[in-house]
This record gives sequence, structure tokens and C-alpha cells, in this order.
Amino acid sequence: MAANWAERIVAFSRSPSVFLSGTTPEAFLDELLRELRDDRAAYSVKVLLLCPLCEYPALLCPSDSVGEETALELMSVFLHCPPKFMQFRCQLLLALTSVLLCSSCLSSYSSASQEFLDLLLQIVQDTSDLHANGSPSLRATACDCLRELEACCPGLLSQRLELLCGLWQRETSRLHQAFAGLHMLALRNAVYLLSHETSAGVDDLKALLGGNVAWEAEQNSGPLSKKNPAVLSPLILGPMGTVPTLQTGQDCKELRSVLSSLLEESYLLTPLCQAAVLHRLTEVVAMVPGVPPAIFRAQLLRLFGTSEVCLLHSTLLMKSAFTDSLFSVENEAFILKRLLMLSQNPLVSTPEKLFYMDCILHFPENQPISCCDDEALPVLLTPRLAAVLLPTMFNDSATMLARLNLLSLVYLEEGEQGEGEEGGGLAYLYDHLMSLLSVVENQGSREMVVTFFRAAFLFLFHFCHVERYSNSLAEKLSTLYMQHTQLATHLINLADRTQERLGESGWAVRLLRTLQRGVTEAPLAQLTLQALSCHLKILARAAEEAEICQQRTLDFLFSIIRSSSLLCASGNWRLGNSVLDVCQRLLMHPSLDSLLIPLANILQHLTRYYGDTDIQDHARFYYTLLTTLSQEKLAAVLGQGATEGGCPATQHSLSSIVAESEGLTRVLTIHRTHEPVLRLVEVDSPTARQETRRRESEVKAERESCTALDAYRAQFDDRGFASEITLCYRLSHAESCHPRFDQLFSIRLHFDNTDDHYGELSDISVPCAFREHPAPTVRLRLKPRRPYPTTLHSSAIFTSQDGLSWHTVLPDIHVAFQQLFMPLPAPPACGKRFNLSVFEGLWAEICRGTEERVLDDCATSLFCSQMEDSALEALADKHFLPYLVSDPSDEDEHKVLFFLPPQSHVLLKVRRGSDAVHVHIATDSCQLLPHITSFLLKITSSQQDIYS
Repeated sequence: MAANWAERIVAFSRSPSVFLSGTTPEAFLDELLRELRDDRAAYSVKVLLLCPLCEYPALLCPSDSVGEETALELMSVFLHCPPKFMQFRCQLLLALTSVLLCSSCLSSYSSASQEFLDLLLQIVQDTSDLHANGSPSLRATACDCLRELEACCPGLLSQRLELLCGLWQRETSRLHQAFAGLHMLALRNAVYLLSHETSAGVDDLKALLGGNVAWEAEQNSGPLSKKNPAVLSPLILGPMGTVPTLQTGQDCKELRSVLSSLLEESYLLTPLCQAAVLHRLTEVVAMVPGVPPAIFRAQLLRLFGTSEVCLLHSTLLMKSAFTDSLFSVENEAFILKRLLMLSQNPLVSTPEKLFYMDCILHFPENQPISCCDDEALPVLLTPRLAAVLLPTMFNDSATMLARLNLLSLVYLEEGEQGEGEEGGGLAYLYDHLMSLLSVVENQGSREMVVTFFRAAFLFLFHFCHVERYSNSLAEKLSTLYMQHTQLATHLINLADRTQERLGESGWAVRLLRTLQRGVTEAPLAQLTLQALSCHLKILARAAEEAEICQQRTLDFLFSIIRSSSLLCASGNWRLGNSVLDVCQRLLMHPSLDSLLIPLANILQHLTRYYGDTDIQDHARFYYTLLTTLSQEKLAAVLGQGATEGGCPATQHSLSSIVAESEGLTRVLTIHRTHEPVLRLVEVDSPTARQETRRRESEVKAERESCTALDAYRAQFDDRGFASEITLCYRLSHAESCHPRFDQLFSIRLHFDNTDDHYGELSDISVPCAFREHPAPTVRLRLKPRRPYPTTLHSSAIFTSQDGLSWHTVLPDIHVAFQQLFMPLPAPPACGKRFNLSVFEGLWAEICRGTEERVLDDCATSLFCSQMEDSALEALADKHFLPYLVSDPSDEDEHKVLFFLPPQSHVLLKVRRGSDAVHVHIATDSCQLLPHITSFLLKITSSQQDIYS
């Protein structure tokens, strides 16, 4: 059996979806728990059985109730497990933590989560023989579980700060630093949550630290991290950032005492733990103005001299938070010099050097000039100081590029000047770039080639405006290309990236013009087929620029196609495609009128003499287009490349089968939109529900001998009866979507459940959606397993008017509880009297089942609300009328019956009392009571607001 379990666990871990296709998550979970409870099973096998619960808890425990039941079972197994099986007990604690976190039991403060929290606290406190002889491994695992719980549910340990502080202070084993980290995390989260309380002050802080507090963080409102994700994120983002503050005045002796104790003993911790504790301490002091940053001053000397990266990072975070209130100008200069020294220290590893240089580029100054997140140098970094980081040929590629980028920023203001005593920096950087070029010229490695072109881009990005160097670089690159034509793709990429970032400079056009001149002036006698292929790529790219005259290109093409030894006689298909690519781009050139005759001669020559039939056919097609269509029509047919609003607007051209392989790839690819293009807007359509009810109510009325309730229930013998809810939506365009999406075709809507309360939803097809036309209606059919509110994820795949396929994510669809209401699905031949009889029968049955405790799911309740008579009548007309089974003229009592598929009922008796409106509730599904109460609160409060 052990071998069988090992194979099954391996199969589950390899592919949970494939494994569960042969069973269900509930059945597999039951098997796991049954085997864990079995005393005959070996504990080595039980450790293996816990792996699925640790790795896929959300899959096996999809709901809160399943998660809580599983956690209680696992705690029972833990309590009955002998202490000697330490590995199994530790793994059990980890599995319990995973199950409770992923099933959201902690956010609802369930009994299982409270019991588990008490168990963990009992373990970490217990150094006796009660828990495996006070084994450090079990206590360490319990501490890790507490830290994970607090990290995922901030504020969970806010009432245990005094206990955690005591554990940290008394601990003498290696767990001392684990308790320090746990205590600091809990303190940080508690202070953060307290700072968001509007009336919180110094008394609340004292009570929090003393453990005598009844305050809890959002106990009944779900996970706090979803309400305020900032609680899980670092607070220290920069000197310009905002941090929530807790106004306590100067009376913070208790907090100051705790922080001082942590700081005094922090040197005993490992560097990583020190860094984590210092980070949390920095956040706490930043949130409590009553504690001065000077509390860290005694630690600065030790931190300034550290060689640990994590501690230096904590020091910079501290400087970012407190600036000149803790760090003097001398401290700032010292830290900057230390970063420079570490960045060029040969004993420091390359990743650490890159980190130090990045710290210089994002240095937190005491008085920052701007709050932007872009790279910027500190004011104190002068060219003389930065000279130690001048790049050399002995640097590795990453370090060389990082140094070049940093020094380029240093010498950015130098420009063409700076040749004095401290100048010459820009000239040095250019000389360094030329040294790299010399290495590439002499058959440098592929890594060196890539490094050179990256360095060239960095140099141009900063100094493209210095024409003396930028023009010289273009000439050097042209010379390099003529010696090494295989660098064509690198040069084209450099031109593209430069034009993208520095379009106004025109350097990319200058480079392409220089390359075109070099290619066309090269002697044909020395031209090889490989070099010709590279030359055609350069010429095709140059043909895209309107500023470049293309006469040289045409002369070169005519020369090579007339040389039979080079091209036409060879019949090389690839070279023929490259020639056609150049011709196609020339067909879209703005100066086509002046190129018409030479281009027509070239295409005609290819049609007659090229040695490949496919190339001849395409050349003939291009020749026909050139001689019959205007320039505007040519651009439309061939799909001239353009961008509209940042979105590629290239249209695939069927006339460019060979030369547009990239365009063909775009057509065959499903692209993703950056923002939602479509949205579903709910339409209130009661007729849809009525149609569903009439369509499903095919059962004939029972004979008069049967009671109304029996006749009603007999309809459910048909398993599909009244099992669906139809919701109507309008599929409309999002307000801010791009104009290219104004006309959409072949729309396929896909929906995903976020829980297991509903069956899988079928995809919906919509033929088209035009912005200027009325939005099409979409009918969404839900098949509830349990009629609870839910959220649906939705997405769509569609085709835009340019022929490309797109995938977009739609805003989530929130299905409210009241959207699940349906009138009673009575047989068609029955009227109001039948509905009233069913109501009375259900009411009597539910009340009797509740009193005698025969039916466990039945429940009754009472809801009261103060309301005027006019407001009550308006409420009944607006919300209850479609579901009213009593006589509408009866103003003393309204009887309302909500049917919720697949077979749940909520019955209401609304009566006017002496002091308030009484709503008596009865339901055959007690889990619906919280939802119906919330619904009644919402509609009564809104009605009161109208009439108040």
C-alpha cells in the first residue's frame, strides 16, 4: 500500500488536473485523511501524504467549510501523534498552515484557526517534555508557521505582542533570532493597523504593547490585505513617499523601550535577520513621530563599516526614510564614497558590484532635487569621485555596461567641452567605445559583439547631441559593416532602437544613409552571395526612410540582377525574396514617382530572367501593381507599416506572401490588449426569467387528489427542472479603448468560476459588435449548485477590422444574491391560489422542522426595521411584487416566496407592527440567512433614505 501511495502522490504532483480527472478532490481528500488517521500506516508514508495538502491546499479545500473540517482533522491527528515522530509533526504544522491560509479560514476567525493559533503559541512557549522534549525543530517550525500566518493575515498576533516580546527576551537557543523577527513583524503590522484607526492615540499604543487590548484588525470584514494591499508592501519607498502616522505625542516610553532592546541585541543576529529587523524597525519609527530617528544613531557606526549587502541595503532604506534627521552631510558623503569603493573592489563579486552601482544611481539624498524614480546621480558625485569607475577592457560585460551608463550620466553636462584638468571624460568614453570596436573588428566573440552594440546604444542615448562623436561613430560603424557584413542584423537593431528612443536626433537615418552609400559603392567583383544577402537587408531597412534618396539602391539592384553570375542565373529563392523585399518597400516610398521607371525595369527583368518561377510570379504581380495603381492604393494593398496611438497598425497583405513573413506571424498570433476592450453591462430583464420558467415548466398539473405541495415537488423528479438562471447583459465597448477596436467580429466570450457554487459556464459567441450600433444582448445561463453570490472572471477572443486576433480580459461580473431570485415555478395550469397553498405548506413544514429539529437545514428568523407606511408599500411594489403570493390588496400582511435554483426557498411574511415593520423569515437552507438579512438591510436602508 505504501508503494501505491507513493506512485499516486507522484502522479498527483506531476499533474493534479489529470490525476483528478479520474476522481474528485473531495474523494481524494477523504482518502488522504483516512490514511492519516490509520494507526497501521507508517509515518514515513504519512509524511508523503501531507505533500498534496502543502502544495495544493486550495485545490483540495476549495471552500471555507472544507478547509475548516480538514484543519480540525489534521489537528486531531497531531494531538494523537507520538512525540518521537518529529518530522511528521513538523510537516503536519506546515500542512495546517497552508490549508487555513488558502481556504481563508483565518480571515473569518473560525474556531479551527483559533485552535491552531493557540496550539502554535503553546508549542513555542513549551520547553518541557510536553511537545517532543522541547525539540528545537518543532518550536522552530511553529515559529515559522506563526510568521507565515502574520505575514498573510496582518494583525493576527496584535494581541500577543507582550507574549512574543517575552519569548524573544527569554530565549537562549538559536530560536532567539526567529522570535526577534516574529516579534518585529507583529509589532510593525499592529502599529500600521493602529495608525489607520481614526481615534487611535498613545493610550491605544500602550494597551497594544501591554496586551490589554480588545482591539482587533477588521475581524469580521475579510482579509485585510485585500482591503489595503499596502499593509503587505514595504512602506519606505523614498523621501518623497507618504507613510501613515500614529499621533502619540512625545509619550512613547514603552515603545521606545522595546525598540531600544531590539537594537541593543541586534548585533547578535545573523546579517539577514539583522537586516529584516532593521527594516521593520525603520518602518515602525517612521510611523510613530513620537520616537525620534536618533534611536538608530548608536548603530550607524557598525552599519557604516559593514561588508554585508543586506545591512548596507537596510542602511540606505533608513537614510531614505529619515534623510537629514538622522544622517548628516558627512555621513552622506561617507556612504557615497563607500559605495564607490565597493563598486570597484576586485574582491567583490559581479552581482554585488552591479547592486552598489544601482544604489548610486538611486541614492537617497538628504535633500533630493526631484521625486522621480528614474536614474539620477547624487549631487555629491563629482567627475573626480566617479573616475574610479571608468570602464576598462578588463571588466566583464555587465560591469562594463553599468560603469559606462553611470559615467555617461556624470559627463552628460560636459558635452563637447570639459577638456581641462577634470575634463576629458567624454573623450575617454568614446575612446573606450572605439577600443571595443577594434576588438569586434579583430574577430571578437559573440559576447563582445553584443556588448559593443549595447555600449554604442548607451553612448548614443546620452551623447547623440554631440555631433562630433555621433557622426564619427556612424562612419566607423559603416566601415565595420563593410568588413563584417554578418553584423547587418545588429546594425539594423541599433538603428531601430535609436530611432525609437531618439527619433528627433535623426542619427538612425544618418547611419542608414552611410550604410547605403557603403553598400552601393562596393565593387561587385568582390561581392559574395552571403554578403549580398546582408546588403539587401540593409537596403530594405534604408528604403523605409523617406529622407533617404533611393536612386543608389535602384542602381545597385539593377547592377546585380544583370550580372548573371550573381543572381538571376543562380535562381536562389532566398536571395530572390530579399530582392522582392527591397522592391516592396520601394513601392511604398514617398518618392515613388521618381523611382517608377527604374523600379519597373528591375521587376520586368526579374519576371523574364530570374531562375525561379515563384520569384518570377511575384515580380510580375508587383510590376502589375506598380503600373496600374496609384501610390495611395499601393500603400493600402501592400499594408504600409505605421503605428496609431502606440498600437501596431500593420495590415497583412495577401500580395506579399514571401516578404511579409513577420506580418503573417502577426496574423496567426493571438495578441493581448493592455486594457479591457469590452464590458458586460447588466440589463434588468424579468421577461428572460419568465421565459425560462415557462420553458422549464413542462410538467402538467397534478390531479386534485394531490396536495398543492406534493404537486409542486413532483416537478423536481425531472433533474433539469428549474435548474438554471438566465441573466441578461449588454456587450458594449469600454470607454477608453482604442479606435482600432470600434468594429469587432467573431467574438467568443469565456467565463470562469471563482468558486464551486456553480457549474461550468458555456462559451458564448457574438457575431459582431460595433461602437456606433446598439450593443448586442448576451444571455448568461447559470446553473447553481448552491445559490450564493459569486464573482465570474470573463475574457473574450475577437477579430479586429485589420484582420488580427485579440484576447482581452473583461471586468469581473458580480452576481448579487437578489439576481438569483425567481418566482415560484408552478405548473402552468395553476394560479395564485396554488402558489399561496405551496407557501403555506412550506411555511408549516419549515416551522415544524425547526421546532422538532427534524430538518437540519431549515431555519427561521425575524428582521425588524422602522419604516413609514408609504415606504413599506413602495418597498413591496419595487422589490417583492414579482414574488408576491398573497393578495396585493391585503395591506396587513405580504407573503413573499423566493425560489432559488436548484431547489431552495426563502419565505417572508411582512407585517406592520406597533413599533416597526416585522419581516418573518423561513428558509429550507439555513446557509442563506446571512445573505437574505444583508439583502433586507440594503433595501430597507435605501427606502428609508428616499423617504427621510
